[in-house]
Amino acid sequence: MRGFYTPVTKIRRQIFKKVAELAYSGNYAHVDELPYEIIPGEVASYRESVFKERAIVAERIRLACGLNVRTAAEHAPISKDFDKAISTERVFETPLVNVIPFACNACPVTAYEVSNNCRGCLAHPCTSACPVKAISIVDGKSFIDKEKCVKCGRCAESCPYNAIVKYDRPCAAACGVGAIESDHLGRAMINYDKCVSCGQCLVSCPFSAIADKSQIMQLILGLKGETEVIAEIAPAFVGQFGPLATPGRVKGALLALGFSHVYEVAEGADDVSVSEAEEFVEKVPGELPFLATSCCPSWSVLAKSMLGEDLSKCVSMSLTPMVATARVIKKKHPNSRVCFIGPCASKKLEAFRRTVRSDVDYVITFEELMGIFAARGIDFSEDNDVPMEDATATGRGYAVSGGVAEAVVSCIQREHPGMQVPIDRAEGLANCKKLLTLAKAGKRNGYLIEGMACLGGCVGGAGTLQPIKKADASVRKFASEAKLQNALDREG
Repeated sequence: MRGFYTPVTKIRRQIFKKVAELAYSGNYAHVDELPYEIIPGEVASYRESVFKERAIVAERIRLACGLNVRTAAEHAPISKDFDKAISTERVFETPLVNVIPFACNACPVTAYEVSNNCRGCLAHPCTSACPVKAISIVDGKSFIDKEKCVKCGRCAESCPYNAIVKYDRPCAAACGVGAIESDHLGRAMINYDKCVSCGQCLVSCPFSAIADKSQIMQLILGLKGETEVIAEIAPAFVGQFGPLATPGRVKGALLALGFSHVYEVAEGADDVSVSEAEEFVEKVPGELPFLATSCCPSWSVLAKSMLGEDLSKCVSMSLTPMVATARVIKKKHPNSRVCFIGPCASKKLEAFRRTVRSDVDYVITFEELMGIFAARGIDFSEDNDVPMEDATATGRGYAVSGGVAEAVVSCIQREHPGMQVPIDRAEGLANCKKLLTLAKAGKRNGYLIEGMACLGGCVGGAGTLQPIKKADASVRKFASEAKLQNALDREG
């Protein structure tokens, strides 16, 4: 569904806009009316009942305000306990990503089905290919006995008509770590022991049953307060807000919202590039067999879990660009609050780590920011262009798959000309697991390995607005226009 404007997309963005408008207005008694504004009338548009539609929207509104999701058994007005959301401080508790139980369609789990394309051929190779004899011929067509089927897929591979298809829950198919399971009613539930909060499930569910918590309310209240709030925006922002939203206009729009300053996280990425380059040269292969990059929180959590206690030290100890930039900001503006604006859900969880809490005060996604822009009537048609600072090309390139490794290697080769650094990288958690398996088996010794939880890298994050290929091209173009190419150029 990525890259398509669907009813799910429409509802998500309406909710973010309404919550932003609520925060700006201060009329919190109005919150119980919001589902009726988003789902008007008496006739259901998307589900079997308009009442169910509004109940689901109500839970999504609560999540967008940072509150906990509820089941149908404990449903109550949105305004119940709403005072917890009215704060300039963090209010939400884990879990970050939530399934709204009564919104889930209880999609069937992985299975193989015989479609109408079955021609009832004479050879019927599917029956021969099946190792457990789960396929028989019934009324001239192939039939799969679900009780016997082991879901190996050999039948689908053998069919000359592609008549046997595999289907899976979209949320489970998007989850690279197998964290989507089923409750007693067959509805999706998240195993938080496995979940790394990448958020891909929430943008893959066609029923809008999965959502993450947001700090839109708390950020806006912070912007309305007396303490200055400073934005740090991730490199993937380029092109996210439409063709009129040049980088300079995005910065101008952020200043118009009330942020006192806007920093590119690409500047922090430069610091991370230098740090990881030094770490690689000093420790690989002497102290460590390989070095894994650290900028993607979901990748880092997965890597440390898979590699075990000894090899987890191979995950770089460098700060992430978000934290590196925030610490620079807090040093220059010690009494400020910092808001990270980025493409993914896992940064929200990273900001709640004990070692990061004092550095980053708010985290919102591009999609959530778009809701705030909409609430304030910002459409980028006006020429409010404020030039960005001069981050480097490699720092801005962190947003695309391969960009982190490229930035680190460019620093190594600048300081150690001729030094060869073997690289391997993976995008998407399923592919990351394969790469980590190879590394754990000793087949990536001497390597710099980069992992990105989302396909395409940060431009494919759950909080993005544009198709991955389009976003990738926008970031690369912006990076190519940078005056400085390498992190060491900025240092000098």
